[in-house]
Amino acid sequence: MSWPRPAQQDLMTGEEILGRPDLGPCELIDGRVVPLGPTSFDHGRIELRLGAALLAYAESSGRGEAGGGEVGIYLRRGPDTVRAADALFISAERYARRGPSGYLDVAPELVAEILSPADRWSDVTAKIEEYLAAGVVVVWVVDPALRKVLAYRSLTDVRQFSLGDALEDTEVLPGFSLPLAALFLE
Repeated sequence: MSWPRPAQQDLMTGEEILGRPDLGPCELIDGRVVPLGPTSFDHGRIELRLGAALLAYAESSGRGEAGGGEVGIYLRRGPDTVRAADALFISAERYARRGPSGYLDVAPELVAEILSPADRWSDVTAKIEEYLAAGVVVVWVVDPALRKVLAYRSLTDVRQFSLGDALEDTEVLPGFSLPLAALFLE
C-alpha cells in the first residue's frame, strides 16, 4: 500500500510576499513563509526609542538612513530569505547601492533585534549568523528582561552593554551614544 505524500508548500520569493498583505506580518525563510505574532507593548516601546535614536543620528550626521518596524532585508536568494529587523542603520554608501525592491537588498551595517519572551535562543543565534553572513557588521540583541544589549560582530566577538552604559559603536555609528537607562525607561 502506498501512502499519500504530504503536499509540499510552494516556495515564495521576497517580491511575492511583498505583494501579499493578506499574509500578515511574516518573514521568509528559505522560501517558506513564517508568520510573526504581534509584539508586546514593552517591545514596541523599546523598538520605537531605539529607532528614534538611530533616525535622529542618521538625520543629524548625514551618514546614512535608519529604519524600524520590521524592515524586510534580503539575506539570501534562491530560495529567498527575508528577515524583519526591529531597527537598523545603513550607511549612505550602502543605501545608494540598493535595488528597486521594496525590501533592502543590500545589508545594513547595523541591525537591532529586540527579544520577546517566546524567543528561543537557537532561533536568535541562527538569525544573528544569517545577518552577519549577509554583510551586517554588528547585530544588537536587546534583552528587555535582563535590561542589557549584546553587540555581536561574530558569534565569538560579543560586547555587553548594561544599565549604567551608553550604547555605542564608534566604527559604524561614530558619535552615536544612547544611555541604556533611556532605552529601558519605564
